[in-house]
Amino acid sequence: MMRAEQNRLITQTGAETPCGTLLRRYWQPVALVEELDDRRPLRPVRVMGQDMVLFRDEEGRYGLLDRDCPHRNADLAFGRLEDGGVRCLFHGWLFDVDGQCIDTPAEPEGSRLCERVRQRSYPLEEHSGILFAWLGEGEPPAFPALDCFAAPDSHVFAFKGLIDCNWLQALEVGIDPAHASFLHRFFEDDRPDENYGRQFRAESTGSDIPMTQVLRAYPRPQIEVESSEIGLRLTALRQLDAERMHVRITNLLFPQAFIIPMSPTMTITQWHVPVDDGQCYWYAIFTSFAEPVDKTLMREQRLQLYTLPDYRPRVGRHNDYGYSFDDQMERTYTGMGEDINVHDQWAIESQGKIQDRTREHLGTTDKGIVAYRKLLLSEIRKAEAGEPVFLSCDAAQAAAITGPATIDGIAPVGEWEAFWQQADASRRASAPWRDPAEAETAA
Repeated sequence: MMRAEQNRLITQTGAETPCGTLLRRYWQPVALVEELDDRRPLRPVRVMGQDMVLFRDEEGRYGLLDRDCPHRNADLAFGRLEDGGVRCLFHGWLFDVDGQCIDTPAEPEGSRLCERVRQRSYPLEEHSGILFAWLGEGEPPAFPALDCFAAPDSHVFAFKGLIDCNWLQALEVGIDPAHASFLHRFFEDDRPDENYGRQFRAESTGSDIPMTQVLRAYPRPQIEVESSEIGLRLTALRQLDAERMHVRITNLLFPQAFIIPMSPTMTITQWHVPVDDGQCYWYAIFTSFAEPVDKTLMREQRLQLYTLPDYRPRVGRHNDYGYSFDDQMERTYTGMGEDINVHDQWAIESQGKIQDRTREHLGTTDKGIVAYRKLLLSEIRKAEAGEPVFLSCDAAQAAAITGPATIDGIAPVGEWEAFWQQADASRRASAPWRDPAEAETAA
């Protein structure tokens, strides 16, 4: 059970808060690249309580500026995109992607006022269909060479969705291997690849046992948690019989992402980014280790579940998450349909806007959550003290951080460690975008 002051410490992310200070020491997803693909490539964004405006100028350069014009604080999100920047509607002041004022047209001829005016701007980098921003001070760290960043554009797909609760509880569901046996339980074992939303596929050693059956029939996983170069590695073991063991390897990418297997040839890397302390966005990169992804199909599938322009879920708190008593009795444990994202959304949103962790009682299977909170608190203290925090990498260090191994499969009992390492190495060796020499040492 956690004290109230500790709960506030790890959930509040405003600019002056300890956790907000820590999260600003990491690159944060702020938008999908596709959000700036229309006729007016300018969007307001709100991250950790900060209001900013994101835009692309005529030369294709991205800019992220504080949202209030530094003249008299009018809203730049309504500005005109022209003449190399965004122009405020109030008096026509113009700002480029670096925040420099380059025109003050209402001032007297020959005025040099604009040379002394700069709006705060934030560095941006585009990776795998997502725009990441550096909202902190000083030099930003380099991006590690993780699979989701190393794969070419043809083999990645990015999407996002709005969640109506605090970022931390949204993240913690992804490092809880036990919940899938209940929250995502299906009473029928149809082919998973014919049911978008179930998202359970397993590597196999000759067994065709459906993943839905594994999760339903073996609800008591043995969970192991260990530190890794990116945060934590979580192993969930379910012994099927005397000869077979189900093995699931997932990862926490510190501070606020997890990496999970979607299929034998695809992984999901998912960040949870605070809008403010009561809402967050998940940003996901789907990475294929086989054929190129069908971006059109994947986008169409997800737009059946989310509405634009805010990527709000069509099913949620506002319509009881699609709950049906008949469905709960006959098809799914939750009664909320087959999309496991809806199941997760209900679980974390039902905890309240900000979960009151003073009322929770953690169990043995929550060891991943316990380990993560300890790591988070430790790094918050470092950030407060101005010390280097975890994964503060220079370019050389970042280039050496690859992977991670993320596996879901059935292995012989007693050989599960060799199984997942071999499965990971085989997947990397077969990836058309991987260096074969690198695959030899990946695991």
